[in-house]
Amino acid sequence: MRSLLLAASLLLCPAVASAQAPEKFRVYIGTYTGKVSKGIYQCELDLKDGSLSASPTLAGETKSPSFLAFHPNKKFLYAVNENDASVSAFAIDAKTGNLTFLNSEPSKGGAPCHLVVDATGKNVLAANYSGGSCISIPIEADGKLGKESSFQQHVGKKKNGHSIHVDKANKFALCCDLGLDQVIIYGFDAVKGTLTPHGAFDTPKGAGPRHFAWHPDGKNAYINGESDLTIIACAYDADKGVLTQKQVLSTLPKDVKRKGGSTAETVVHPSGKFVYVSNRDPYNSIAIFAIDAKTRELTAVGHQGMGVKTPRNFAIEPTGQYMLVANQSGGNVIVFRINQATGELTPTGASLQVPSPVCVRFMAMEK
Repeated sequence: MRSLLLAASLLLCPAVASAQAPEKFRVYIGTYTGKVSKGIYQCELDLKDGSLSASPTLAGETKSPSFLAFHPNKKFLYAVNENDASVSAFAIDAKTGNLTFLNSEPSKGGAPCHLVVDATGKNVLAANYSGGSCISIPIEADGKLGKESSFQQHVGKKKNGHSIHVDKANKFALCCDLGLDQVIIYGFDAVKGTLTPHGAFDTPKGAGPRHFAWHPDGKNAYINGESDLTIIACAYDADKGVLTQKQVLSTLPKDVKRKGGSTAETVVHPSGKFVYVSNRDPYNSIAIFAIDAKTRELTAVGHQGMGVKTPRNFAIEPTGQYMLVANQSGGNVIVFRINQATGELTPTGASLQVPSPVCVRFMAMEK
């Protein structure tokens, strides 16, 4: 059965179809630190049944690493330190998964809450929530962070940078600003590490764009509106660096009357067939949408809320079989099996106690 499941997943996700297809993934979990949490934790996910290791271990001690990103060579991990207004670099021990702190650099803005490493592995780009800004920081050959190479301050009455994303061609960087109701687009030079103002995409008024997910084709993207609990489907012109709105759908069931709440994360399935959005309190669910193979437009499939409690972030492992949800106020990470035909989610029963988990990332483990 396991071999059939893995074979099916590899057909859906050719990128992992090789003789070295993993049997397990190491899972890194970013947290908000305080009286209990000490930093970045790790555990193991077994692909044969979706089980997690019995308990998490502390991979690296650092303050409030609320979002994590790997270097393309998988030798380094980078984290925003939200409460310290900084970005930190770590070396990864390939055998143990433990993290060794290398250095940190200021984010030049308050509450950095999201970051990515560009495709060349030469730059970390981060978004600052307080005051609305984004920054590009060079990565040295040894994985350490250099001095800031570019900083962009957003302009407007209310500014809250919430995430930053680089397109498939590594040509443009797109920063969601929740307060401005815009996705601000920058020309990106990976060699120089510079961000140059290019334009902006206006989301519906009051949407509060938070996170952004690319379709594997690089020509479509999906944005969750944190403030109005929506998902916005967009076409993307990669040559011009322009987003065009195609569709806006609610992330709540039709029979639910909205009373407050917010969305948090958007993730496209590796197959490109589905997209998911997390609804936080009081709804506490993962909204499921099917993506049309031709138009890339969305159709609501349903919701899964079993065991979900303030899902700030969730992620799908690269083979596309399992989703892990970080329950911030629930204090745990839970696992769902993904139906490859419908996108629907089924609880596996696996759960891992982690204090204030807010980010999940996967790394393949050697056999």
